Amino acid sequence: MYRAVKDFLEDWKNESGFTIQIFSKIPDAAMHHKPNQNIRSLGRLSWHITQTLTEMPHKAGIVEADDLDEKPIPGTMEEILDTYKKYSGQLLQSIKGKWTDDDLPQSVEMYGQKWTNGSILSSLVRHQIHHRAQMTILMRLQNIAVPGIYGPAQEEWAGFGMNPPE
Repeated sequence: MYRAVKDFLEDWKNESGFTIQIFSKIPDAAMHHKPNQNIRSLGRLSWHITQTLTEMPHKAGIVEADDLDEKPIPGTMEEILDTYKKYSGQLLQSIKGKWTDDDLPQSVEMYGQKWTNGSILSSLVRHQIHHRAQMTILMRLQNIAVPGIYGPAQEEWAGFGMNPPE
């Protein structure tokens, strides 16, 4: 849980940058592939992450409307990426303009429970981390190189003159 708005803003800038890196690597041809019926496609996961940028902030009172509610998955990753960038930036501006550190311990109803504003911000970050991890597995299954996020990806070790760890 965040106790300072500036801590969230710094984390969000880093984590949204990582999400942009992942989205940028996905070709349109790979968007709708599902290895089995119980798995969301890369396009669906990326759109779900993007839609959460308006859903959760709307429920928390950070933004006026859930602009992406029930919108269909766009036809290209570029459209998803552009939408993600737009609403990610708007999220930062809305939080800067609406919440102070004193607002973070306050509670609101979210999904039938009481959540503090600080925990809502934590959930926004963790949510996209969770789904990015799922996406990297799906990318690997389709032979799409993944970017190193918290450390080098397998393909990046050669750039360091090293073999990747097994």
